[in-house]
Amino acid sequence: MTITNILLTIVVVVVAGYVIFYYIKKQKTQDAEDTLNVDDQTYTLDTMKKFVKRRLDEITKVNLYDIGLSEEELKRRKNKKYELKKALKGCTYGDVNDKKYIKELIYDLLSTEYGVNETNISKAIPFDVPSLLTPQDKFDILIYLYKKDFGYEALTEMIKKYNLAELKYVEGDTKPSYVITSDEIREIYEKENVQLSFQDKLSVVVQRIYQHYKGYSSIDEVRDMNIDGVSGGVSGLPESFLSQVAQTDSKDYLNQVAEHKVPRACDSIWIFFQGKSIRLAFLSFGTEAELKRVCQNIYKYNNPGQLSDTNGYKINEMKDGSRVVVVRPSFSETWAFFVRKFDVKRSTLEQWFKGEPGCEESIELLKYLVKGARIISITGEQGCGKTTMLMGMIENIYETMNIRVQETAFELHLRKIYPTRNILTFRETDTISGQEGLDVQKKTDGSVNIIRRGCNRPRSILDDTSSPSCIKIHIIYTPRKNISKLSNSIKKLNVKNRCIQIRKNSRRASCTSIKL
Repeated sequence: MTITNILLTIVVVVVAGYVIFYYIKKQKTQDAEDTLNVDDQTYTLDTMKKFVKRRLDEITKVNLYDIGLSEEELKRRKNKKYELKKALKGCTYGDVNDKKYIKELIYDLLSTEYGVNETNISKAIPFDVPSLLTPQDKFDILIYLYKKDFGYEALTEMIKKYNLAELKYVEGDTKPSYVITSDEIREIYEKENVQLSFQDKLSVVVQRIYQHYKGYSSIDEVRDMNIDGVSGGVSGLPESFLSQVAQTDSKDYLNQVAEHKVPRACDSIWIFFQGKSIRLAFLSFGTEAELKRVCQNIYKYNNPGQLSDTNGYKINEMKDGSRVVVVRPSFSETWAFFVRKFDVKRSTLEQWFKGEPGCEESIELLKYLVKGARIISITGEQGCGKTTMLMGMIENIYETMNIRVQETAFELHLRKIYPTRNILTFRETDTISGQEGLDVQKKTDGSVNIIRRGCNRPRSILDDTSSPSCIKIHIIYTPRKNISKLSNSIKKLNVKNRCIQIRKNSRRASCTSIKL
Protein backbone atom coordinates (compact mmCIF):
# COMPACT_ATOMS: atom_id res chain seq x y z
CA MET A 1 0.00 0.00 0.00
CA THR A 2 1.44 3.39 -1.01
CA ILE A 3 1.72 6.41 1.23
CA THR A 4 -0.95 8.15 -0.86
CA ASN A 5 -3.43 5.37 -0.20
CA ILE A 6 -2.65 5.42 3.49
CA LEU A 7 -3.17 9.18 3.66
CA LEU A 8 -6.44 8.92 1.74
CA THR A 9 -7.66 6.19 4.10
CA ILE A 10 -6.79 8.31 7.14
CA VAL A 11 -8.59 11.34 5.65
CA VAL A 12 -11.72 9.26 4.89
CA VAL A 13 -11.74 7.80 8.42
CA VAL A 14 -11.29 11.22 10.01
CA VAL A 15 -14.04 12.79 7.88
CA ALA A 16 -16.38 9.87 8.56
CA GLY A 17 -15.66 10.06 12.28
CA TYR A 18 -16.32 13.81 12.30
CA VAL A 19 -19.62 13.36 10.42
CA ILE A 20 -20.77 10.66 12.82
CA PHE A 21 -19.74 12.78 15.82
CA TYR A 22 -21.52 15.85 14.46
CA TYR A 23 -24.67 13.82 13.70
CA ILE A 24 -24.79 12.31 17.22
CA LYS A 25 -24.21 15.71 18.82
CA LYS A 26 -26.92 17.28 16.69
CA GLN A 27 -29.39 14.55 17.63
CA LYS A 28 -28.73 15.10 21.34
CA THR A 29 -29.16 18.85 21.23
CA GLN A 30 -31.99 18.99 18.74
CA ASP A 31 -35.19 20.40 20.19
CA ALA A 32 -38.59 18.88 19.57
CA GLU A 33 -39.72 21.84 17.49
CA ASP A 34 -36.80 21.31 15.06
CA THR A 35 -38.54 18.18 13.77
CA LEU A 36 -41.98 19.74 13.78
CA ASN A 37 -43.36 20.18 10.31
CA VAL A 38 -46.33 22.52 10.54
CA ASP A 39 -49.21 21.53 8.30
CA ASP A 40 -52.97 21.02 8.51
CA GLN A 41 -52.51 17.91 10.68
CA THR A 42 -50.02 19.41 13.12
CA TYR A 43 -52.51 20.39 15.80
CA THR A 44 -54.91 17.47 15.59
CA LEU A 45 -55.40 15.31 18.66
CA ASP A 46 -53.70 12.26 17.12
CA THR A 47 -50.61 14.21 16.08
CA MET A 48 -50.28 15.90 19.46
CA LYS A 49 -50.73 12.56 21.22
CA LYS A 50 -47.85 11.10 19.20
CA PHE A 51 -45.70 14.11 20.11
CA VAL A 52 -46.50 13.76 23.84
CA LYS A 53 -45.80 10.04 23.78
CA ARG A 54 -42.47 10.56 22.00
CA ARG A 55 -41.34 13.34 24.33
CA LEU A 56 -42.22 11.43 27.48
CA ASP A 57 -40.34 8.41 26.12
CA GLU A 58 -37.32 10.62 25.49
CA ILE A 59 -37.43 12.06 29.00
CA THR A 60 -37.67 8.65 30.67
CA LYS A 61 -35.07 6.92 28.47
CA VAL A 62 -32.38 9.60 28.23
CA ASN A 63 -28.97 8.64 29.66
CA LEU A 64 -28.24 11.46 32.13
CA TYR A 65 -24.58 10.47 32.50
CA ASP A 66 -23.85 11.35 28.86
CA ILE A 67 -25.05 14.94 29.16
CA GLY A 68 -22.22 16.15 31.40
CA LEU A 69 -24.30 17.51 34.29
CA SER A 70 -22.98 18.65 37.64
CA GLU A 71 -23.47 16.33 40.61
CA GLU A 72 -26.29 18.41 42.06
CA GLU A 73 -28.06 18.78 38.70
CA LEU A 74 -27.61 15.07 37.98
CA LYS A 75 -29.22 14.15 41.29
CA ARG A 76 -32.14 16.52 40.66
CA ARG A 77 -32.71 15.19 37.14
CA LYS A 78 -32.56 11.58 38.35
CA ASN A 79 -35.22 12.28 40.98
CA LYS A 80 -37.42 13.97 38.40
CA LYS A 81 -36.99 11.05 36.01
CA TYR A 82 -37.90 8.59 38.77
CA GLU A 83 -41.01 10.59 39.71
CA LEU A 84 -42.13 10.64 36.09
CA LYS A 85 -41.69 6.90 35.65
CA LYS A 86 -43.58 6.27 38.88
CA ALA A 87 -46.41 8.60 37.86
CA LEU A 88 -46.69 7.05 34.38
CA LYS A 89 -47.15 3.69 36.03
CA GLY A 90 -49.40 4.86 38.86
CA CYS A 91 -51.85 6.80 36.69
CA THR A 92 -52.86 3.57 34.94
CA TYR A 93 -53.92 2.15 38.34
CA GLY A 94 -56.46 4.89 39.02
CA ASP A 95 -54.23 7.16 41.13
CA VAL A 96 -55.69 10.66 40.71
CA ASN A 97 -52.52 12.35 42.03
CA ASP A 98 -50.31 10.66 39.43
CA LYS A 99 -52.90 11.50 36.79
CA LYS A 100 -52.77 15.16 37.79
CA TYR A 101 -48.95 15.16 37.61
CA ILE A 102 -48.91 13.67 34.08
CA LYS A 103 -51.59 16.08 32.86
CA GLU A 104 -49.64 19.07 34.15
CA LEU A 105 -46.55 17.83 32.31
CA ILE A 106 -48.52 17.36 29.08
CA TYR A 107 -49.94 20.87 29.52
CA ASP A 108 -46.41 22.31 29.74
CA LEU A 109 -45.17 20.32 26.74
CA LEU A 110 -48.01 21.52 24.51
CA SER A 111 -47.87 25.15 25.58
CA THR A 112 -44.07 25.63 25.65
CA GLU A 113 -42.59 23.13 23.17
CA TYR A 114 -45.35 22.35 20.72
CA GLY A 115 -46.55 25.91 20.35
CA VAL A 116 -50.28 25.48 20.97
CA ASN A 117 -51.96 28.88 21.15
CA GLU A 118 -55.37 30.52 20.98
CA THR A 119 -55.43 30.33 17.19
CA ASN A 120 -54.42 26.75 16.45
CA ILE A 121 -56.04 24.99 19.43
CA SER A 122 -59.39 24.97 17.61
CA LYS A 123 -57.88 22.58 15.06
CA ALA A 124 -57.89 19.92 17.80
CA ILE A 125 -61.42 20.63 19.06
CA PRO A 126 -63.58 23.31 17.35
CA PHE A 127 -64.34 25.28 20.51
CA ASP A 128 -65.38 28.41 18.61
CA VAL A 129 -67.99 26.64 16.48
CA PRO A 130 -70.44 24.84 18.81
CA SER A 131 -72.30 23.25 15.90
CA LEU A 132 -69.14 21.29 15.01
CA LEU A 133 -68.63 19.96 18.52
CA THR A 134 -69.54 16.31 19.03
CA PRO A 135 -71.64 15.27 22.06
CA GLN A 136 -68.46 13.87 23.61
CA ASP A 137 -66.70 17.22 23.09
CA LYS A 138 -69.55 19.03 24.79
CA PHE A 139 -69.64 16.54 27.65
CA ASP A 140 -65.88 16.88 28.21
CA ILE A 141 -66.24 20.67 28.35
CA LEU A 142 -69.23 20.50 30.70
CA ILE A 143 -67.62 18.01 33.07
CA TYR A 144 -64.45 20.14 33.14
CA LEU A 145 -66.42 23.27 34.10
CA TYR A 146 -68.54 21.44 36.67
CA LYS A 147 -65.42 19.87 38.14
CA LYS A 148 -63.93 23.32 38.73
CA ASP A 149 -66.94 24.16 40.93
CA PHE A 150 -67.93 20.82 42.47
CA GLY A 151 -64.83 18.63 42.30
CA TYR A 152 -65.61 14.93 42.05
CA GLU A 153 -69.31 15.62 42.63
CA ALA A 154 -69.46 17.21 39.16
CA LEU A 155 -71.35 14.40 37.42
CA THR A 156 -73.75 14.01 40.34
CA GLU A 157 -74.56 17.73 40.28
CA MET A 158 -75.16 17.70 36.53
CA ILE A 159 -77.45 14.68 36.72
CA LYS A 160 -79.47 16.17 39.57
CA LYS A 161 -79.71 19.63 38.05
CA TYR A 162 -81.15 18.40 34.75
CA ASN A 163 -83.00 15.31 36.06
CA LEU A 164 -81.01 12.97 33.85
CA ALA A 165 -81.59 9.90 36.05
CA GLU A 166 -85.24 9.57 35.04
CA LEU A 167 -86.99 6.95 32.94
CA LYS A 168 -87.47 8.17 29.39
CA TYR A 169 -88.50 6.90 25.99
CA VAL A 170 -85.85 6.80 23.29
CA GLU A 171 -86.71 6.82 19.61
CA GLY A 172 -87.24 3.26 18.43
CA ASP A 173 -87.86 1.82 21.91
CA THR A 174 -91.30 0.78 23.12
CA LYS A 175 -90.37 0.79 26.80
CA PRO A 176 -88.76 3.49 28.93
CA SER A 177 -85.17 3.13 30.12
CA TYR A 178 -82.48 4.97 32.04
CA VAL A 179 -80.36 6.65 29.39
CA ILE A 180 -78.65 9.99 28.80
CA THR A 181 -78.82 10.88 25.11
CA SER A 182 -76.78 13.09 22.81
CA ASP A 183 -79.71 15.50 22.46
CA GLU A 184 -79.79 16.04 26.22
CA ILE A 185 -76.07 16.87 26.25
CA ARG A 186 -76.58 19.38 23.41
CA GLU A 187 -79.45 21.05 25.29
CA ILE A 188 -77.43 21.27 28.50
CA TYR A 189 -74.49 22.79 26.62
CA GLU A 190 -76.76 25.50 25.15
CA LYS A 191 -78.36 26.26 28.52
CA GLU A 192 -75.00 26.56 30.28
CA ASN A 193 -73.87 29.35 27.90
CA VAL A 194 -70.28 28.10 28.01
CA GLN A 195 -67.43 30.64 27.95
CA LEU A 196 -63.90 29.22 27.82
CA SER A 197 -60.53 30.87 28.24
CA PHE A 198 -57.43 29.58 26.43
CA GLN A 199 -56.32 27.81 29.62
CA ASP A 200 -59.70 26.06 29.83
CA LYS A 201 -59.50 24.95 26.20
CA LEU A 202 -55.98 23.62 26.62
CA SER A 203 -56.99 21.74 29.77
CA VAL A 204 -59.82 20.02 27.87
CA VAL A 205 -57.40 19.09 25.05
CA VAL A 206 -54.88 17.77 27.59
CA GLN A 207 -57.54 15.57 29.18
CA ARG A 208 -58.56 14.18 25.79
CA ILE A 209 -54.92 13.37 24.92
CA TYR A 210 -54.26 11.85 28.34
CA GLN A 211 -57.29 9.57 28.32
CA HIS A 212 -56.28 7.99 25.02
CA TYR A 213 -52.61 7.77 25.99
CA LYS A 214 -52.53 6.60 29.62
CA GLY A 215 -56.12 6.91 30.80
CA TYR A 216 -59.29 4.89 30.42
CA SER A 217 -60.52 6.40 27.18
CA SER A 218 -63.99 7.98 27.32
CA ILE A 219 -64.69 6.85 30.89
CA ASP A 220 -61.51 8.36 32.35
CA GLU A 221 -63.14 11.36 34.02
CA VAL A 222 -66.40 9.50 34.68
CA ARG A 223 -64.54 6.82 36.66
CA ASP A 224 -63.07 9.46 38.98
CA MET A 225 -66.48 10.89 39.87
CA ASN A 226 -68.25 10.03 43.14
CA ILE A 227 -70.75 7.62 41.64
CA ASP A 228 -71.52 3.99 42.47
CA GLY A 229 -69.77 2.50 39.47
CA VAL A 230 -69.10 2.40 35.74
CA SER A 231 -69.02 -0.45 33.23
CA GLY A 232 -68.34 -0.96 29.54
CA GLY A 233 -68.82 -3.59 26.84
CA VAL A 234 -72.09 -4.84 28.36
CA SER A 235 -74.46 -3.93 25.51
CA GLY A 236 -74.38 -3.50 21.75
CA LEU A 237 -73.20 -5.90 19.07
CA PRO A 238 -69.94 -7.80 19.64
CA GLU A 239 -67.44 -8.25 16.82
CA SER A 240 -68.18 -11.97 16.61
CA PHE A 241 -71.83 -11.26 15.86
CA LEU A 242 -70.94 -8.83 13.08
CA SER A 243 -68.85 -11.50 11.34
CA GLN A 244 -71.81 -13.89 11.49
CA VAL A 245 -74.14 -11.28 10.02
CA ALA A 246 -71.65 -10.62 7.22
CA GLN A 247 -72.12 -14.22 6.03
CA THR A 248 -75.86 -13.71 5.60
CA ASP A 249 -77.86 -11.45 3.28
CA SER A 250 -78.45 -8.76 5.94
CA LYS A 251 -76.62 -6.03 4.04
CA ASP A 252 -79.04 -3.35 5.23
CA TYR A 253 -78.31 -4.30 8.81
CA LEU A 254 -74.56 -4.12 8.22
CA ASN A 255 -74.97 -0.70 6.64
CA GLN A 256 -76.83 0.49 9.73
CA VAL A 257 -73.99 -0.81 11.91
CA ALA A 258 -71.40 0.91 9.71
CA GLU A 259 -73.31 4.20 10.01
CA HIS A 260 -73.44 3.75 13.82
CA LYS A 261 -77.22 3.52 13.83
CA VAL A 262 -76.97 0.20 15.69
CA PRO A 263 -74.84 0.31 18.90
CA ARG A 264 -71.74 -1.85 18.99
CA ALA A 265 -70.05 -3.32 22.05
CA CYS A 266 -67.47 -0.53 21.96
CA ASP A 267 -70.34 2.00 22.18
CA SER A 268 -71.43 0.56 25.51
CA ILE A 269 -70.77 2.78 28.55
CA TRP A 270 -72.99 2.54 31.63
CA ILE A 271 -72.85 4.16 35.05
CA PHE A 272 -74.32 2.92 38.32
CA PHE A 273 -75.89 5.97 39.99
CA GLN A 274 -77.91 5.77 43.22
CA GLY A 275 -79.01 2.23 42.47
CA LYS A 276 -79.84 2.90 38.80
CA SER A 277 -77.97 1.59 35.76
CA ILE A 278 -77.86 4.47 33.28
CA ARG A 279 -76.58 4.12 29.73
CA LEU A 280 -74.46 7.00 28.44
CA ALA A 281 -75.57 6.89 24.82
CA PHE A 282 -73.44 9.90 23.86
CA LEU A 283 -70.12 8.28 24.83
CA SER A 284 -68.20 5.56 23.01
CA PHE A 285 -64.80 3.90 23.00
CA GLY A 286 -64.80 4.25 19.22
CA THR A 287 -63.28 0.89 18.36
CA GLU A 288 -63.14 -2.62 19.76
CA ALA A 289 -59.37 -2.20 20.11
CA GLU A 290 -59.83 0.79 22.45
CA LEU A 291 -62.29 -1.14 24.63
CA LYS A 292 -59.79 -4.00 24.74
CA ARG A 293 -56.98 -1.61 25.76
CA VAL A 294 -59.04 -0.28 28.67
CA CYS A 295 -59.94 -3.80 29.82
CA GLN A 296 -56.29 -4.88 29.69
CA ASN A 297 -55.09 -1.91 31.77
CA ILE A 298 -57.84 -1.19 34.29
CA TYR A 299 -57.23 -4.26 36.50
CA LYS A 300 -53.41 -4.20 36.71
CA TYR A 301 -52.97 -2.69 40.20
CA ASN A 302 -50.76 -4.86 42.45
CA ASN A 303 -50.03 -7.29 39.59
CA PRO A 304 -53.02 -9.66 39.95
CA GLY A 305 -51.84 -11.91 37.12
CA GLN A 306 -52.45 -12.10 33.41
CA LEU A 307 -55.90 -11.99 31.86
CA SER A 308 -55.75 -14.73 29.23
CA ASP A 309 -57.99 -16.95 27.17
CA THR A 310 -57.60 -19.78 29.70
CA ASN A 311 -58.18 -17.39 32.65
CA GLY A 312 -60.97 -15.29 31.20
CA TYR A 313 -61.75 -13.05 34.18
CA LYS A 314 -60.00 -11.06 36.89
CA ILE A 315 -61.34 -9.58 40.13
CA ASN A 316 -59.10 -6.94 41.68
CA GLU A 317 -59.07 -3.52 43.31
CA MET A 318 -57.82 -0.19 41.99
CA LYS A 319 -55.54 2.31 43.70
CA ASP A 320 -58.51 4.26 45.12
CA GLY A 321 -60.15 1.13 46.59
CA SER A 322 -62.65 0.56 43.77
CA ARG A 323 -63.43 -3.04 42.89
CA VAL A 324 -62.84 -3.96 39.25
CA VAL A 325 -63.99 -7.07 37.40
CA VAL A 326 -62.74 -7.69 33.84
CA VAL A 327 -63.89 -10.44 31.48
CA ARG A 328 -62.78 -11.36 27.98
CA PRO A 329 -63.55 -13.81 25.18
CA SER A 330 -63.93 -16.76 25.13
CA PHE A 331 -65.26 -16.65 28.69
CA SER A 332 -67.59 -13.81 27.68
CA GLU A 333 -68.94 -12.84 24.29
CA THR A 334 -66.97 -9.60 24.27
CA TRP A 335 -64.45 -7.64 26.32
CA ALA A 336 -66.15 -5.99 29.31
CA PHE A 337 -65.30 -4.42 32.66
CA PHE A 338 -67.18 -3.45 35.82
CA VAL A 339 -65.87 -0.86 38.27
CA ARG A 340 -67.71 -0.62 41.60
CA LYS A 341 -66.85 2.37 43.72
CA PHE A 342 -67.19 2.59 47.48
CA ASP A 343 -67.45 5.94 49.21
CA VAL A 344 -65.16 5.55 52.20
CA LYS A 345 -66.82 7.85 54.68
CA ARG A 346 -68.10 7.48 58.22
CA SER A 347 -71.67 6.39 57.57
CA THR A 348 -74.48 6.43 60.15
CA LEU A 349 -77.82 4.65 60.32
CA GLU A 350 -79.55 8.04 60.40
CA GLN A 351 -78.11 8.80 56.95
CA TRP A 352 -79.44 5.52 55.58
CA PHE A 353 -83.04 5.96 56.78
CA LYS A 354 -83.15 9.67 55.79
CA GLY A 355 -85.91 10.57 58.25
CA GLU A 356 -88.51 8.10 56.97
CA PRO A 357 -91.58 7.33 59.17
CA GLY A 358 -90.73 4.93 61.98
CA CYS A 359 -87.01 5.30 61.41
CA GLU A 360 -86.28 6.07 65.09
CA GLU A 361 -87.57 2.68 66.22
CA SER A 362 -85.74 0.87 63.41
CA ILE A 363 -82.48 2.64 64.21
CA GLU A 364 -82.72 1.79 67.90
CA LEU A 365 -83.51 -1.86 67.07
CA LEU A 366 -80.45 -2.14 64.82
CA LYS A 367 -78.22 -0.54 67.45
CA TYR A 368 -79.43 -3.01 70.10
CA LEU A 369 -78.87 -5.96 67.75
CA VAL A 370 -75.29 -4.86 67.08
CA LYS A 371 -74.47 -4.08 70.71
CA GLY A 372 -76.12 -7.34 71.75
CA ALA A 373 -73.63 -9.28 69.61
CA ARG A 374 -76.31 -10.99 67.55
CA ILE A 375 -75.79 -12.91 64.33
CA ILE A 376 -77.13 -10.58 61.63
CA SER A 377 -77.71 -11.24 57.94
CA ILE A 378 -78.24 -8.28 55.60
CA THR A 379 -79.77 -9.20 52.24
CA GLY A 380 -81.12 -7.32 49.24
CA GLU A 381 -80.63 -6.66 45.56
CA GLN A 382 -77.68 -4.82 44.06
CA GLY A 383 -77.52 -1.11 44.84
CA CYS A 384 -80.16 -1.17 47.59
CA GLY A 385 -77.72 0.08 50.27
CA LYS A 386 -76.48 -3.07 52.04
CA THR A 387 -72.90 -1.80 52.33
CA THR A 388 -74.08 1.65 53.47
CA MET A 389 -76.21 0.10 56.22
CA LEU A 390 -73.32 -2.17 57.22
CA MET A 391 -71.02 0.83 57.59
CA GLY A 392 -73.62 2.53 59.79
CA MET A 393 -73.97 -0.59 61.96
CA ILE A 394 -70.20 -0.94 62.40
CA GLU A 395 -70.13 2.48 64.05
CA ASN A 396 -72.18 0.99 66.93
CA ILE A 397 -69.85 -1.92 67.62
CA TYR A 398 -68.11 -1.44 70.97
CA GLU A 399 -64.55 -0.14 70.76
CA THR A 400 -63.36 -3.06 72.89
CA MET A 401 -64.42 -5.63 70.29
CA ASN A 402 -61.91 -6.69 67.62
CA ILE A 403 -63.26 -6.81 64.06
CA ARG A 404 -62.32 -9.36 61.41
CA VAL A 405 -63.59 -9.02 57.84
CA GLN A 406 -63.75 -11.59 55.04
CA GLU A 407 -64.27 -10.26 51.48
CA THR A 408 -63.86 -11.37 47.89
CA ALA A 409 -61.88 -8.18 47.20
CA PHE A 410 -60.89 -5.35 49.54
CA GLU A 411 -63.85 -2.95 49.47
CA LEU A 412 -64.83 -1.75 52.95
CA HIS A 413 -61.40 -0.33 53.93
CA LEU A 414 -62.55 0.09 57.53
CA ARG A 415 -59.08 1.03 58.77
CA LYS A 416 -59.26 4.23 56.75
CA ILE A 417 -62.35 5.22 58.73
CA TYR A 418 -61.34 3.76 62.12
CA PRO A 419 -57.51 3.89 62.13
CA THR A 420 -57.21 3.33 65.91
CA ARG A 421 -59.44 0.25 66.11
CA ASN A 422 -58.35 -3.40 66.02
CA ILE A 423 -59.48 -4.36 62.48
CA LEU A 424 -58.03 -6.84 60.02
CA THR A 425 -59.47 -7.74 56.62
CA PHE A 426 -58.89 -10.95 54.64
CA ARG A 427 -59.77 -11.70 51.04
CA GLU A 428 -59.82 -14.66 48.71
CA THR A 429 -56.85 -15.38 46.46
CA ASP A 430 -56.13 -17.91 43.73
CA THR A 431 -54.72 -20.30 46.35
CA ILE A 432 -56.66 -19.38 49.51
CA SER A 433 -60.43 -19.84 49.53
CA GLY A 434 -62.89 -17.77 51.52
CA GLN A 435 -63.59 -20.74 53.80
CA GLU A 436 -59.89 -21.08 54.64
CA GLY A 437 -59.89 -17.36 55.46
CA LEU A 438 -62.80 -17.90 57.88
CA ASP A 439 -60.92 -20.77 59.53
CA VAL A 440 -57.85 -18.57 60.00
CA GLN A 441 -59.98 -15.81 61.52
CA LYS A 442 -60.87 -18.11 64.45
CA LYS A 443 -57.27 -17.86 65.59
CA THR A 444 -56.86 -14.07 65.29
CA ASP A 445 -58.52 -12.83 68.52
CA GLY A 446 -61.61 -11.57 66.67
CA SER A 447 -64.78 -10.59 68.51
CA VAL A 448 -66.91 -9.65 65.49
CA ASN A 449 -66.79 -11.36 62.11
CA ILE A 450 -68.06 -9.50 59.03
CA ILE A 451 -68.59 -11.70 55.96
CA ARG A 452 -69.39 -10.03 52.66
CA ARG A 453 -71.03 -12.23 50.00
CA GLY A 454 -70.28 -15.16 52.30
CA CYS A 455 -73.37 -17.30 51.75
CA ASN A 456 -71.80 -19.26 48.93
CA ARG A 457 -69.22 -20.67 51.32
CA PRO A 458 -70.08 -23.73 53.44
CA ARG A 459 -70.28 -23.15 57.20
CA SER A 460 -70.11 -19.40 56.52
CA ILE A 461 -72.06 -18.31 59.60
CA LEU A 462 -73.56 -21.04 61.77
CA ASP A 463 -70.26 -22.91 62.04
CA ASP A 464 -68.41 -19.78 63.12
CA THR A 465 -68.82 -20.22 66.89
CA SER A 466 -65.49 -18.67 67.81
CA SER A 467 -66.89 -15.11 67.77
CA PRO A 468 -69.88 -13.88 69.77
CA SER A 469 -71.09 -11.70 66.90
CA CYS A 470 -71.23 -12.11 63.13
CA ILE A 471 -72.57 -9.76 60.45
CA LYS A 472 -73.09 -11.17 56.98
CA ILE A 473 -73.97 -9.30 53.80
CA HIS A 474 -74.90 -10.79 50.44
CA ILE A 475 -77.31 -10.54 47.50
CA ILE A 476 -80.43 -12.61 48.30
CA TYR A 477 -83.91 -11.21 48.01
CA THR A 478 -85.80 -12.87 50.90
CA PRO A 479 -84.92 -14.33 54.33
CA ARG A 480 -86.43 -17.68 53.24
CA LYS A 481 -84.01 -17.86 50.29
CA ASN A 482 -81.23 -16.88 52.68
CA ILE A 483 -81.94 -19.92 54.88
CA SER A 484 -82.35 -22.16 51.83
CA LYS A 485 -79.04 -21.16 50.30
CA LEU A 486 -77.23 -21.45 53.61
CA SER A 487 -78.66 -24.96 54.00
CA ASN A 488 -77.45 -25.90 50.52
CA SER A 489 -74.00 -24.58 51.33
CA ILE A 490 -73.87 -26.78 54.42
CA LYS A 491 -74.93 -29.82 52.39
CA LYS A 492 -71.99 -29.28 50.03
CA LEU A 493 -69.69 -30.36 52.85
CA ASN A 494 -71.13 -33.90 52.60
CA VAL A 495 -69.87 -34.70 56.09
CA LYS A 496 -72.64 -36.13 58.29
CA ASN A 497 -71.07 -35.53 61.70
CA ARG A 498 -70.17 -31.99 60.75
CA CYS A 499 -73.74 -31.27 59.65
CA ILE A 500 -75.11 -32.64 62.93
CA GLN A 501 -72.82 -30.25 64.83
CA ILE A 502 -73.98 -27.35 62.65
CA ARG A 503 -77.63 -28.20 63.31
CA LYS A 504 -76.93 -28.20 67.03
CA ASN A 505 -75.28 -24.80 66.70
CA SER A 506 -78.22 -23.49 64.69
CA ARG A 507 -80.66 -24.43 67.45
CA ARG A 508 -78.91 -22.33 70.04
CA ALA A 509 -77.92 -19.51 67.65
CA SER A 510 -80.32 -16.68 66.98
CA CYS A 511 -79.91 -15.16 63.51
CA THR A 512 -81.57 -11.87 62.57
CA SER A 513 -82.16 -11.35 58.85
CA ILE A 514 -82.51 -7.78 57.56
CA LYS A 515 -83.97 -7.58 54.05
CA LEU A 516 -83.45 -4.27 52.22
